[in-house]
Amino acid sequence: MHLVPKPAAQEHAVAHAQFTVQRVLAAPPARVFAAWTDAAARQRWFVRAGDWLQAEQTHDFRIGGCEHGRYCRGAGEPVYDVETRYLDIVAERRVVSSSTLARDGLRIFAALLTVELQAERGGTRLCLTEQGAFLDRQDSSPAREQGWQALLDALQRELARG
Repeated sequence: MHLVPKPAAQEHAVAHAQFTVQRVLAAPPARVFAAWTDAAARQRWFVRAGDWLQAEQTHDFRIGGCEHGRYCRGAGEPVYDVETRYLDIVAERRVVSSSTLARDGLRIFAALLTVELQAERGGTRLCLTEQGAFLDRQDSSPAREQGWQALLDALQRELARG
């Protein structure tokens, strides 16, 4: 008799973490909010800035609206699917959303994101807080924070475009 070994049980762990990033951007809250809400502007700083190849993108910026993106860096690279639902929007002041991230069809992350905008010395203080659930050790808070730092750099470049 030949016995086939049982596959190792998959570990289903969840790690929770939160971080906050603050930036003072050289644009008034109305322009910062517009860069977040306008589909073309968001495409430039949120998608194209990271050299992602985009398979698809939808943008329905309203309370209850959903954004979906599918991205990869090149042939043979992992494919990432991002689903975002907008939970609360206060024009020029606040955006609250929930999102999930999957890599090659495996959900690796879920989060609540709060972005607050406040006028400050001719610009805008942006306060971004992400509260995340990192699934099965497939993602991490330091990686997410680094990603947001790079995205906020790209947002500042978008605002400088005029």
